[in-house]
Amino acid sequence: MPLILISCFDPFGGEPTNPSMELCERLPRELGFATVETLLLPTSFARAPKALLAAVDRLGPNAVLCLGQAGGRAALSLEKIGINWMQGRIADNDGFQPAGGPIDPDGPAAYFSTLPVEAMVQAVRQAGVPAELSFSAGAFVCNCLLYSLLQGLAASSLALPAGFLHLPFTPAQAAAKPSAPPSMALADMERGLRAALACLTGRL
Repeated sequence: MPLILISCFDPFGGEPTNPSMELCERLPRELGFATVETLLLPTSFARAPKALLAAVDRLGPNAVLCLGQAGGRAALSLEKIGINWMQGRIADNDGFQPAGGPIDPDGPAAYFSTLPVEAMVQAVRQAGVPAELSFSAGAFVCNCLLYSLLQGLAASSLALPAGFLHLPFTPAQAAAKPSAPPSMALADMERGLRAALACLTGRL
């Protein structure tokens, strides 16, 4: 079976948890159609990309799917593009808060995901879970990870499907906020993730 590397992030921004981390903890090692290796990353501009690319080199996966939290979104969001820009509304977990600037001054403006994102969105919807194609991964650590991953794979000439999936808040996170932002139960996120992974694996 193909090996899929799935990364997730630790909590950040004062949150007690991160749905990407919780979702990775729920995933079994074997999904029937693929073997899964999960990797918990620090919410750090500097450290997360290095740790992920090192894991890619070490494990030699058939595909890479990064997971992260996007509070305020109501659906699973498959990211189409990572941009060469970093800017933080808040600091990362190392205390770094970029005011705006390129991730790599010598790099291209953007990289497109090499996942079959359109098909994965449809697969998630067919599983009964809200999903959308997103054209902005923001400018925080999630986007930095996506851009750096795609840049690293391109530099290594690795034709490896790779990309990013953003997750909503959990209901517990949303309930703790006065604004009552959108949320999604972890069970629904997991069902959607499994459908996305099945779709991806069928195209490897």
